[in-house]
Amino acid sequence: MAKRPPNIVMFAIDSIRRDHMSCYGYPRLTTPNMDRLAAKGVLFENAFSAYIPTTPAYSTILTGRDVMGHQQPSLGPKHPLYEDQPTMPEILRKVGYKSVCVGFDKGFFRGFDEYYNFEGWVSWEDRPARKAENLNAVALPALEKLHQSKKPFLLFLRHMDPHSPYLPPPPFDTMFYSKDPCDKKNKSMKPVFAFKPFAEFLASWMPPGCTDKDYVVAQYDGELAYMDACIQRILTRVEELGLAEDTLIVITGDHGETLYDHEIFFDHHGLYEPTLVVPLIFYWPGKVQQGVRSKAYTLHEDLLPTLLDICGIKSAAKGVKFDGKSNTDFFGGRAGTHRSDFYISECTWMRKQGWRTPNWKFWEALEPDFHNKPPVELYNLLTDPEESVNLADKEPKLVEFLRGHMNRWIKKRERETGRANPMLEYQLGLGKKIGSIATAKKLQSR
Repeated sequence: MAKRPPNIVMFAIDSIRRDHMSCYGYPRLTTPNMDRLAAKGVLFENAFSAYIPTTPAYSTILTGRDVMGHQQPSLGPKHPLYEDQPTMPEILRKVGYKSVCVGFDKGFFRGFDEYYNFEGWVSWEDRPARKAENLNAVALPALEKLHQSKKPFLLFLRHMDPHSPYLPPPPFDTMFYSKDPCDKKNKSMKPVFAFKPFAEFLASWMPPGCTDKDYVVAQYDGELAYMDACIQRILTRVEELGLAEDTLIVITGDHGETLYDHEIFFDHHGLYEPTLVVPLIFYWPGKVQQGVRSKAYTLHEDLLPTLLDICGIKSAAKGVKFDGKSNTDFFGGRAGTHRSDFYISECTWMRKQGWRTPNWKFWEALEPDFHNKPPVELYNLLTDPEESVNLADKEPKLVEFLRGHMNRWIKKRERETGRANPMLEYQLGLGKKIGSIATAKKLQSR
């Protein structure tokens, strides 16, 4: 009899900023429990969410297709995932898996056997936001039910803690901050509340009179530490059920988060590095190598092929089209990569597309944006990792070179998919605003 494939517990965290995780070098100890898994598993240092924000990112994770393949470029797509593209749980079902999704409603991301949601939207008056505890309240019973089925399972967990509002419970709200967030001498929040499209939403979950941007960043870090502690509760239950040796743990994010970067405050739009970089960690004791930090470049479309490869069930996807490739070749620390440059896009608050290489990043606007950013941006990532000096006007030949790469890739993918670039189907305009907590919740619902 063939060996039973492993269970899969995937922490697919919304808005997690990789460079604020201690296992990725952040000086604050924000993620000690995830750090432990990273130290005993495989961590990728160059994992990217190339197509932002939430809907395109999770669509890529769950299908192994790029944005041209699944045609979901925006938070608010024009149609559901195509029926001819099987999703992760549908593929796994072919080899006996049961599946549960926590964090999405039934419907858009189809294929799971069961769906559970939890409350993640809280205003300042209703603080604290116990998002991860709310997730655990439904995830732990689901885990136990999956275990009782005696079948291999996929437990897909969309944590919302790093997503605004950042309102962690005590002691995490003061773990990294002891000052007065409303000190009138501090003016760092003035430009935040001056940005009208987001001002109402941000004010609804920040302290009245908040003046210090470092307070808000500390709350984000507190959310990471709080979520990390709650993740350990799930890991503990996996161990208590005797499942640890037979369970692959995966940690990643749909995209990053801008905090006080590039005048895009406490959200996840803009094609700057804080939004594109994500964590990627694999842990399976005795089966996945220990203590590996791979420098291979990987995108979300590589995740599903990699999972199938690790689990020894590539046959489940026979005849299924993927745009990504398995990265298991790099689990032993071997040098190399399947790619080093790639297409990037966003189509929710801005409509932009570009091309990123290890050295350079270029993108252009398909329409004006409400931040009044330049229509073309070019950054040298080696000499200017903060992307503070736009070189587009000084390097026109390089702009054309990278634009040519991007356009050739788009044309190639249009031929291969038989579908047009979905970015061209949208028109965002300049009048969008996020509004209240309720409006934000509605925008995120699927």
